Amino acid sequence: MSKATRFVGLDVHAATISVAVADAEEEVRSVGVVPNRPESVSRLVKKLGPAARLRVCYEAGPCGYVLYRQLRDLGAHCDVVAPTLVPVKAGDRVKTDRRDARKLAHCYRAGDLTPVWVPDGEHESLRDLVRAREAAKKDQLRARHRLQKFLLRQGLQRPEGMSAWTLKHLLWIRGHQFEHATRQAAFQDYLYEVGRARERIEQLEKSIEEALDQVPEPMSALIKGLQALRGVGQLSAATIVAEVGPLSRFPHPRQLMAYAGLVPSEHSSGGKTIHGGITKTGNAHLRRVLVEAAWAYRHRPSLWGALRRRQGGVSQEIKTIAWKAQLRLHRRYQRLQARGKPKQYIMTVVARELAGFLWAVALEVERQRDQKKAA
Repeated sequence: MSKATRFVGLDVHAATISVAVADAEEEVRSVGVVPNRPESVSRLVKKLGPAARLRVCYEAGPCGYVLYRQLRDLGAHCDVVAPTLVPVKAGDRVKTDRRDARKLAHCYRAGDLTPVWVPDGEHESLRDLVRAREAAKKDQLRARHRLQKFLLRQGLQRPEGMSAWTLKHLLWIRGHQFEHATRQAAFQDYLYEVGRARERIEQLEKSIEEALDQVPEPMSALIKGLQALRGVGQLSAATIVAEVGPLSRFPHPRQLMAYAGLVPSEHSSGGKTIHGGITKTGNAHLRRVLVEAAWAYRHRPSLWGALRRRQGGVSQEIKTIAWKAQLRLHRRYQRLQARGKPKQYIMTVVARELAGFLWAVALEVERQRDQKKAA
């Protein structure tokens, strides 16, 4: 038994870790709770070890991948599993940390858990940065809405023909003064928040550009290659790579589409099959970027200035894939529009097919890199 594989389930929280062990063909047992500290984890591995025979798992969550990397450094095999794919018994209404750890150990031994991709340091740091910008964009939208609603309560609406949040619009907003000092103070605070949000986004975008200059060559080549596709600029390409990592880890583009949550749900029973809306069970950040990029394909295929500049340093093979994407996706848009489908439905379909072209570009980038290494 000393050489048999030992399966360990961890229910991880910020301060504590509940531990359960499942040995081969033995009852799953709880071994208690340890502090979530590096020294406590090291003692736990020594207690359950040797580390080479341990297979440890825990659910992905807010604690990140620090524990994963520590366990790997200690010599133990570790998997971070998807929480939404952990089997749940119908009627089970008791949930404790101890029971969760035992369930993880049991399901891990049975092979019923689905590991997630764990990013390396470069991917994770870039992902943190692009997600910080995404959060800043949401905060900017909230700040603008607050200011708009404040002005609306005063009976002020922007003049007809004036686009929202342009320089002209901001000058129009700043030109207002209110008689009551308290109202003027509230107005100045709302206006300050809008300006602060813009400065925050500009600073984050500058940081992203600086970070992209320092990423490893494989990441840099993939980001540059993805920008050859219409609708995929530098920020979008950086977000895709940061969220997905190597796109070639998916054996088929349909798996990438499912990872983005863009495939339709299905309920089949007997000879009856019902397809519903998209699952939305994948990476929401990736899905948002793909849907935003899909709107570019409602226009006729063309090579305009910014897209031509982005394609300047890529190979002809990648340019060919990008042109095929324009032709196919615009044709898809036109056909669905002719059938009277809603715009959001059309963009979801286009975004799903766009994921396939992203996958094709990623494979071509890797193929060219392998050829350079072999040469």
